[in-house]
Amino acid sequence: MKTTATAALALLALSGAAQAHQIWIEQAPGQNAVIRFGEFGDNLREASPGLLDKMGAPSATLVSAKGEQRAEGVKTAAGFTLPFTAGGTDTVVAEDAKYPLFKSKQGDKELVNRYYPSARWVSGFAAQAPKLAFDLVPAGQPGAFQLYFQGKPLPKTKVALVTQSGWAKEKQTDEHGMVTFDMPWKGAYVAEASHKEQTPGERQGANGPERFTGVSYVTTLTLVKPDGIEPLPAGPAATPNK
Repeated sequence: MKTTATAALALLALSGAAQAHQIWIEQAPGQNAVIRFGEFGDNLREASPGLLDKMGAPSATLVSAKGEQRAEGVKTAAGFTLPFTAGGTDTVVAEDAKYPLFKSKQGDKELVNRYYPSARWVSGFAAQAPKLAFDLVPAGQPGAFQLYFQGKPLPKTKVALVTQSGWAKEKQTDEHGMVTFDMPWKGAYVAEASHKEQTPGERQGANGPERFTGVSYVTTLTLVKPDGIEPLPAGPAATPNK
């Protein structure tokens, strides 16, 4: 068992140093959903002005019985607010396809990497189909999740489950991409996973095509459990990076 969320799984080259960051979706009761950037278990939410400004223009989709509603997040001082509130059996998925490319070294070779974060918010454990390129979804049983990459189950991949207090537990998906956790506390949990593809590619940037040598995917799933043991309190808010 880990006691902090510093094992968050996406390695970024930010300000010359490798940091573990992810995006996740929060929704306070009666308020719109918000995309956060930072480290959930360390109570770190990056801010603007600051590292939050590195984000591109994250987009999100509300999936409900009425259909789908897509929108871009509106940047505030502490995240990207979405123009909808999920409820009932609704789901929200989000991704940032425009995060700036970053460089790293492999021996004498310089690599250009892409960081591709995504997130999902769910209201329960009802089984869901994948929608994101790298997606962690509920599998139909309490504490059970299934990890997908490009629509196919991803086996033998680490998944970490983190709470607001910094408590975390890590397991590996089985041959079907399945993983199951005990979730004793009520309150918010964020499950995280990462996956690297060393396959060259290209995307359209603001000034034309941008080529990269590999992609670092990271995805999260946020679930607020309505019952269980009273949750441990969150630690002091961490200071955002500049």
